Amino acid sequence: MPASAPSRHERPLRSIDGYLMIAVALACAATAATIVFQVATDRLTPWWIFGSGTLTLVAIAVLAGLYMLQPNAAAILMLFGRYKGTDRSEGLRWANPFYVKRKISLRSRNLNAPTLKVNDKRGNPVEISAAVVWRVRDTAQAVFEVDDYELFVKVQAEAALRHLASMYAYDDGEDIDSGEITLRSGVDDVAAALKAELQARFRDAGVEVQDAKLTHLAYAPEIAQVMLRRQQAEAIISARSKIVHGAVSMVAAALKGLSEHEIVVLDDERKAAMVSNLLVVLCSDKDTQPIVNAGTLYS
Repeated sequence: MPASAPSRHERPLRSIDGYLMIAVALACAATAATIVFQVATDRLTPWWIFGSGTLTLVAIAVLAGLYMLQPNAAAILMLFGRYKGTDRSEGLRWANPFYVKRKISLRSRNLNAPTLKVNDKRGNPVEISAAVVWRVRDTAQAVFEVDDYELFVKVQAEAALRHLASMYAYDDGEDIDSGEITLRSGVDDVAAALKAELQARFRDAGVEVQDAKLTHLAYAPEIAQVMLRRQQAEAIISARSKIVHGAVSMVAAALKGLSEHEIVVLDDERKAAMVSNLLVVLCSDKDTQPIVNAGTLYS
């Protein structure tokens, strides 16, 4: 199996101050014009025209080698298809006029991934999206290792987001341990995992991930209503459980207080009736109406 080609990394290239080279070009052009004037007035031999033409070509070549770089920008310099280096110096610069100069931005960029419909760890369809902040770290890798590094970042970000969603459940469930990280509850852990996976995918393209966060997370429309009813049922069960626990504690405290202060002596049947009445009052979700018993418990 043939070995893969070695990865090409950025090499710095030192350019020359463009203003200095403009001065050189102007000096050459002025000298050439002076020579032409002297030849025209018969003060010099026509052979000087050759020197004037040479200086003019030099001035043109100098001007052709000028280029400008803004802050946080770089230029890839190639000579006849061969990579010579990367210039990160800002301002007006000059390099060999035969160099092909390709400018590339080093600024931070935002990628808003489209909303994707994927299955989470439990197989439930969910909608998920993310925002990724990235920048070019190695210009040579970004240009020569992939065809289009911007398209590469977009496609790999979607792939990483799909893979991330399949690794975590959307939310806690009965068959999932409460301590397990989920997409909804483990926001920071999920963001860290997404950033790490994106960095691994972008490394060969010379791209650095600065931040990655989920921007949209929801159940797919076809199961959203079912999951909403499930969450409501779980909330009702949890609330009822707390109400019953509190009611039992209050009934136990009431019976204990009555017994300790010897306010009334209750047999088992009267205790059962009292407990039943108290639980109805405490656990009911509606206002209770008292009923006055004119007789006794047994008649």
